[in-house]
Amino acid sequence: MHILVTGGAGYIGSTTAAAFIRDGHRVTVFDNLSRGYRAAVPPEADFVQGDLRDRAALDTLFQMGKFDAVAHFAALIEAGESMQKAGLYFRNNVCYSQTLLDAMIAHGVKRLVFSSTAAVYASKDAPLSEDDPYAPANVYGETKLMIERMIHWYHQREGLRYCILRYFNACGATVDEHGRAVRGEAHQPETHLIPLTLQVPLGQRPHISIFGTDYPTPDGTCIRDYVHVEDLASAHVLALAALDERPAMTYNLGNGQGYSVRQVIQVAREVTGHPIPAVETARRPGDSPILVASAEKINHELGWQPRYPNLHDIIASAWTWHRTHPHGYLDQDA
Repeated sequence: MHILVTGGAGYIGSTTAAAFIRDGHRVTVFDNLSRGYRAAVPPEADFVQGDLRDRAALDTLFQMGKFDAVAHFAALIEAGESMQKAGLYFRNNVCYSQTLLDAMIAHGVKRLVFSSTAAVYASKDAPLSEDDPYAPANVYGETKLMIERMIHWYHQREGLRYCILRYFNACGATVDEHGRAVRGEAHQPETHLIPLTLQVPLGQRPHISIFGTDYPTPDGTCIRDYVHVEDLASAHVLALAALDERPAMTYNLGNGQGYSVRQVIQVAREVTGHPIPAVETARRPGDSPILVASAEKINHELGWQPRYPNLHDIIASAWTWHRTHPHGYLDQDA
């Protein structure tokens, strides 16, 4: 297939683009590079710089590309920022996704794999299933839920075949057979726990901040399910193949094991051999106490199994990336 990957210069998008290519597909990446990096795009992929707000550019892209499917990653993703800039998130994530969906339908492309999030759910002490109640704690989660609802209606009214994949915390890095880091997290600014924690042993920050220690969890800090980015990518490959037989799918992607902020920091200390000082501070708006996945549905229906479920291994791969790429892709893009 020829797959259009929107946001394919980002962390998860670029990793998945590489997985599609390994599976024998042709890939075109479409990205405005506002949050992604040209150097992250797999060299085997075609690259088009552009913006989803530009319907004319999308029409030209679809006319020239002859795509069989779209994998839609392009979005603003920072929960904290979304609480400060709600309008930006609704416009960028929801409105521009509608522009993409309309372009797809207009050009007869009716296969979609959509990058969603566990942030659509209400917090729960037990692992979340796909049937659990929705109650986003932040604007980011609300935008993803709104896009999901649009996709459902485009399926019903326009015949769009789709798979919605709800990620829990993406993490880790791609490491090749020689132990070299190929691709990893490089957000600017960085807000994710694992890369922020690893910046301490790199000398890029004096300590890691713990935002909130009074949550209803065993150690008072938020609990999340951490899933390796390569495992996320493999799920997209399976989902794309399944669209031929399954017209509408929604799956959680996670390991089913939750780790608190304190536990993640402790594992990072063990991996790096650095004390990593931590400073406790107030809660941030928009953080749910507990988000852990049950991925039984995709395990059963598509045979997806995480290859890297161990948190120590995940952080070790991330450490390989950050140690050898302390400034991410900035040097390559310069």
